[in-house]
Amino acid sequence: MMRRLLPALLLTIPLAACGGTAGADDGKLSVVTAFYPLQFVSERIGGDAVSVTNLTKPGAEPHDLELNAGQVGQITEAGLVVYLSGFQPAVDDAVKQNGGDHVFDAGSAVQLLAATEADPHGEEEHAEGEEEHEQESTNGTDPHVWLDPTRLATIGDKLAERLGQADPDHAADYTARAAALHTELTTLDGEYTAGLKTCARRELVTSHTAFHYLAEKYDLTQVGITGIDPEAEPSPQRLAEVAETAKASGTTTIFFETLVSPKVAETIAQEVGAKTAVLDPLEGITEEGADYFSVMRANLAALTTALECSA
Repeated sequence: MMRRLLPALLLTIPLAACGGTAGADDGKLSVVTAFYPLQFVSERIGGDAVSVTNLTKPGAEPHDLELNAGQVGQITEAGLVVYLSGFQPAVDDAVKQNGGDHVFDAGSAVQLLAATEADPHGEEEHAEGEEEHEQESTNGTDPHVWLDPTRLATIGDKLAERLGQADPDHAADYTARAAALHTELTTLDGEYTAGLKTCARRELVTSHTAFHYLAEKYDLTQVGITGIDPEAEPSPQRLAEVAETAKASGTTTIFFETLVSPKVAETIAQEVGAKTAVLDPLEGITEEGADYFSVMRANLAALTTALECSA
């Protein structure tokens, strides 16, 4: 369940050093990012000209991020805040009240897909007002845009422009690094296109519907046990529907995520005689030394195995 986790009082705490200062203590542009994929592109494009602080700690669930007074202060003082509107309510609130004009909303750079709600039977189990809040929190869109490498490349290009506005002296460097990242992401897109071109199955059964962008881009059919909210509990009817779909399609693997309990996926897998495997939505890095590219390639390997794809 997505919750309003940041009290209004915290957002209005007087801060000693306000005003959106553009530079860190070392003279670099101070960039505050909301969660890992935005940290990744900011560091790759910013290079040694920026100092990046990520609000979501490694291994933490970003949907339910709570901000302390110090983090609100970081947002206020940053040269640039990079976030995704609708993904983290606490960050949205803090940016609205303390971000000023030194912000970059990654979602504004690309066309977002509509949110996919998997369980029509679960509405009656929501507490009063919860469903409405979830819709409000996601703005009716799916925030997991970074799982399409081509959309992330576009975000990187737009971020470079915004960094150049905040720090004109290094604008050319930001543009060059964004172009290099764009090329790498295009290569990754080509690997996915080739790897998933010919598969025995195209149904992607996942613990929750975080993979809409990936499925649409590579002609897969996402079957989510739950919807956008990773903490939602599926109804018995939904569990039965997914099990039936998995059996009918010959699904051999039910995917779960690194930051979410595998219990629901294991329940479906046991029902249909399948196994479980990790498909990482890249909301936070959990393995030391891993990065966006290594996790995305691990996801591709998991998909090609599960869907029995041939090169």
